[in-house]
Amino acid sequence: MNDQITESLAEKLAKSEVKYLIPAFVDMHGIPKTKMVPIAHLQRMLSGSELFTGAALDGVPQDVADDEVAAHPDPNSCMIVPWRNDSAWFASDLYYQQKPFPPCSRGILKRVLKKASEMGFQVNCGIEAEFFVFQDDDASLCPVSTLQNLEKPAYDAVRLMDNLDRWMGDTVDAMNDLGWDVYSFDHEDGIGQFEIDFDYTDALTMADRFVFLRVMTHEIARKYGAYSTFMPKPFADKAGSGAHYNVSLATEEGQNLFDVGQNEDPRGCGLTELGYQFVGGVMKHLPAIQAVAAPTVNSYKRLIMKGSSSGYTWAPCFVSYGNNNRTNTVRIPSGGGRIELRSADSACNPYLGIAMMVAAGLEGVSEGMDPGSPHRENLYLKSDSEREAAGVRWLPRTLAEAIDEFESDPLGRTVFGDEMFTAWTETKRLEWLSYQNHVSDWEYQHYLRQF
Repeated sequence: MNDQITESLAEKLAKSEVKYLIPAFVDMHGIPKTKMVPIAHLQRMLSGSELFTGAALDGVPQDVADDEVAAHPDPNSCMIVPWRNDSAWFASDLYYQQKPFPPCSRGILKRVLKKASEMGFQVNCGIEAEFFVFQDDDASLCPVSTLQNLEKPAYDAVRLMDNLDRWMGDTVDAMNDLGWDVYSFDHEDGIGQFEIDFDYTDALTMADRFVFLRVMTHEIARKYGAYSTFMPKPFADKAGSGAHYNVSLATEEGQNLFDVGQNEDPRGCGLTELGYQFVGGVMKHLPAIQAVAAPTVNSYKRLIMKGSSSGYTWAPCFVSYGNNNRTNTVRIPSGGGRIELRSADSACNPYLGIAMMVAAGLEGVSEGMDPGSPHRENLYLKSDSEREAAGVRWLPRTLAEAIDEFESDPLGRTVFGDEMFTAWTETKRLEWLSYQNHVSDWEYQHYLRQF
């Protein structure tokens, strides 16, 4: 580690009166793991002093006889923890025997971004954070606000303001204090569901921030007797929580290479030809990408047309792209200049999900892929035969189907590497098997006294 960087960081932390350091990495599921280090051992920590037994974790594929992996913190990712300012958080890469550990989630994304850089691109990304906040009694799934629930609570002003003086104001203030530039937040379509939108940045930093955001919202909510959940679909009859990836390519100087005026785009979406090629790659690999961007059994209960008390779910269901049309999985928002993947949900490992999307898009650019004409029609209202005639097929309907798509698509192994590819598919197969073997309340209600 550069002595000048270490000295500058030490001065920053001393000025902030930090006492503890948190070199955090994520497991396969995007859940952060760490050992805490007293500030006196900053230099040692930055050199990778903290060791972890990978065999004890999901997605850190090691044998119990292997040497430990080491967390190597990225000093540029340092954040003072808002709910306890005596601690500093560092996003970290995993190393094994002094070399980068190939199955490290953050390392996987870095490899894809390195390829983008070699092609002359910087990858920018924003993630729209949707989540629920409930009273912490573990049973009722009651929202923090005690006001009477509305049948259609989307964009409700009164309930949003009622949460502002509780956990929401603290969360937005914390995000802005960290320099994330929150520009909008609202009550969503589910009872107790919210979205916080903050400024885009480079893809690696955005993934770091999304991991930290999940921790931060929960810890701040706990101060108010509540908790946040990023479970994609807590209620069968309410909207689910997405984490839409908004991606663009830029030059090293920051020029957006997807941005062109609507009138200059013959397809009318405000996207450059390079942008359409990127879409072409994403479309080719979309089912496999979804397996990673929507990675749980519960994810696929969100990706349905109907199932919300307010009508349609607004969730993507099809292998399709289009303009500002929310029935498409890949959407070009109004104004163009970026590509939104709407199937990604709030339970994703953002490093792996973004890596899959970007790798697919770069393949599209390299091969000059054409995604065809954008869909502007309401795909929800079309019949299966009409969609099929238009070349539109369903996305995977279950985690099992998604895993099949991931395994059969060469992109997954190329992006993940052999070790993570095997560990991920095996873990997800076991997750699906465990779900299949579970006897649910629905089965008791339908079968216990039927025969």
